[in-house]
Amino acid sequence: MSQNTRRILVFSTNYLPYIGGAELALKEIMERLSGIQFDVITSRLDKSLSEKETFQNINLYRVGSSWFLKNIFLPKNFYPLSAFAKAIGLARKNKYSAMLALQASQGAGAAWLFKFLHPKMPFILNIQEGKNLGQQGFLINFFRKLILKKADIITVISSYLRDYVSKINSKAKLFVIPNGVNLEKFKNLEHKTNNQDKTIITVSRLVEKNGVEDLIDAFHILNTKYNIQNTRLMIIGDGPLKEALKIKILNLKLESKVTLLGSIANEDLPKYLTQADVFARPSLSEGLGTAFLEAMAAGLPVVGTARGGIVDFLKDKETGLVCEAENPDDLAQKLSLILSNSNLYESIVKNARKLIEEKYDWNIITKQYEEIINSYTRI
Repeated sequence: MSQNTRRILVFSTNYLPYIGGAELALKEIMERLSGIQFDVITSRLDKSLSEKETFQNINLYRVGSSWFLKNIFLPKNFYPLSAFAKAIGLARKNKYSAMLALQASQGAGAAWLFKFLHPKMPFILNIQEGKNLGQQGFLINFFRKLILKKADIITVISSYLRDYVSKINSKAKLFVIPNGVNLEKFKNLEHKTNNQDKTIITVSRLVEKNGVEDLIDAFHILNTKYNIQNTRLMIIGDGPLKEALKIKILNLKLESKVTLLGSIANEDLPKYLTQADVFARPSLSEGLGTAFLEAMAAGLPVVGTARGGIVDFLKDKETGLVCEAENPDDLAQKLSLILSNSNLYESIVKNARKLIEEKYDWNIITKQYEEIINSYTRI
């Protein structure tokens, strides 16, 4: 590696192959910043995984015993110490321009410790939390605030998170940079040709905050109250509510209309989106809502709540439809509206796609990260 290349030490509790939306975003950013070397320290959750792997400009280091992490209570809470020890070893061999932590969680805990040894090294913290931050427990909030106060540069994915962070650390350089969409995945898509069926789709982890139960209730109302024929609901995702949702679907006699598809590979998402007419997710809280952005990129109108980061991109009757949270009747009414009004449908699809291309393209977002790194770190 050239001596003129920046090298950044990254702390991420999870990474390949155990990745969610935040880790996918980190991967997109690092791979696109090919002129920077990234050394990523993550937890080794499976003994079959190598302790070190290299992907282009990314060195991946897995630390901790997989048995220890999986079988002892509070599994990942021991990761900060092993990651901290690994970081000390790497810092003896390499000169780092900055440290970067994904989320104010266990990985950032290791960065917090490392910052005490290297107080002059810029600490960049990326915040993507989607839960209702005000309703989390005392200990979680206590440790999150400790980490936030230690960071020099904080990037958040929505104005909702900006407002939260600014109350805790007013001294840090704070930037709102959303997650993005890989527009190459959504080029030249062939949409469904069967215009008789009206298909609603959601992509969501099956947890309470994503409002999937409300969506099923709204779908039931759509079928019983509104004159929308041949409706279907596709639910993509997995999670602890799966069995409860199966029971709800049976109780409402919707088993012939609602399909629980489980988790799918991220690269397969576009082909599922093109089989649908509208995307809906009545979230109770949301850090940003990348699933909405991907649906918009695929040419679907979206229906969502004005919660968390969703308000940054969802403008009622302009880039989508806004429904009330925890109100299946209102959601059903909005679904009926978008499925029966072709002019509104086409207008929303056009406006949403334009917004994605102008603001949420990963190439645009990566340049914003590159500017921050170049401005606040040294080679």
